[in-house]
Amino acid sequence: MSNVVIVFNAGSSSLKFTIFKIEKKSIIIKLIKGRIEYDNETFHFLASDHNDQLITQNTFSTKNKEPLEYLFSWLSEHEQGTHHIVGVGHRIVHGGADFVDPVCVTPELLKQLESLTPFAPLHQPQTLAPVHAITKYRPQLPQIVCFDTAFHRSIPDIAQLLPLPRRYGEKGVRRYGFHGLSYDFLSQRLQLIDPELANGRTILAHLGSGASLCALKHGKSFETTMGFSTLDGLMMGSRCGMIDPGALLYMIKEENADWETLVNTLYHQSGLLGVSGISTDMRVLRERLITETDPAIRKHVQQALSLSAYRIVEEIGALAAVMEGIDGLVFTAGIGEHDAELRQTICLALSWLGLKLDTDANQKNADIISSPSSTIRVRVEPTHEELIICQNVLPFIQDAL
Repeated sequence: MSNVVIVFNAGSSSLKFTIFKIEKKSIIIKLIKGRIEYDNETFHFLASDHNDQLITQNTFSTKNKEPLEYLFSWLSEHEQGTHHIVGVGHRIVHGGADFVDPVCVTPELLKQLESLTPFAPLHQPQTLAPVHAITKYRPQLPQIVCFDTAFHRSIPDIAQLLPLPRRYGEKGVRRYGFHGLSYDFLSQRLQLIDPELANGRTILAHLGSGASLCALKHGKSFETTMGFSTLDGLMMGSRCGMIDPGALLYMIKEENADWETLVNTLYHQSGLLGVSGISTDMRVLRERLITETDPAIRKHVQQALSLSAYRIVEEIGALAAVMEGIDGLVFTAGIGEHDAELRQTICLALSWLGLKLDTDANQKNADIISSPSSTIRVRVEPTHEELIICQNVLPFIQDAL
């Protein structure tokens, strides 16, 4: 019987999971990847094998089955008892000021992590939900939590401050940064494939529905675009990114906006969706730009795409300034890895820095998309947050392997 670790990555409407087989105490092999998607009274269960071939797809009523309980029973039946679950890993959005290293879950720890919910009111409960569920179903199973904020603890103290009265800083209101597990993976990956960039001045661009940049200097996070919350920084699918706080004061004063209205506007109605009036999905917007005949709608779609690219270029310039230069740029995540047009727009806007794009390589989503004569090396590299989490679980379960 082989030993396996399950890694969970919880989102707003779905729960992604990856099952890894552990050999010789340290060799990690992906077995199954899947997700549980939630509707009002049902959940959809999908799983693929190590070659990403779909092996099951079902829908169940939440009245009859608990999603995580079904996952464990399905795994037992599917693998016919050949695998022994020795540990579980979780991505937790916020570790606050106290949690940097991965840690094993205890009742006291859960209380501490729940106390951080005011810092991430939409995301913290979602990432803690599977921890609570497994504690209920499998209380003896070791659970290890890893924090999306941890990688950025290396940024200078001055960059962690917010220009607010001191009492807020004393309550933990400061800049934390997010997408840390993704950036942790990329920093380790670059050490293997491009040590010069790993140890130089490289900007990592995690561009997905949620998006941010990280200034990697000498292998550590030196600055990042997200701050106190996941609203900050770049324009995203439905999140606003950095805006003038005066706009919020306007909403409160002139529209009587309450907390729920502000949350809904800033998290769910802004970004690409808000500017285009069409979609959070950049692929949908690019297709709409081709097919749409109404000039007003076309203008709004084009503005959404252009503003997204503009904000990325603007923030790259700021990060290059604080690092006193830039040696590399790495695109990752769904949009970063697959949207050649966005990458081209960004790279051409940075040509004044000496960046020269290889357009053919870019169209092919090649590993390196800059030309040999470019002063900035540009790479496209998939991220793997789940693998980083699994690596962090292993030291806690060595006795069980």
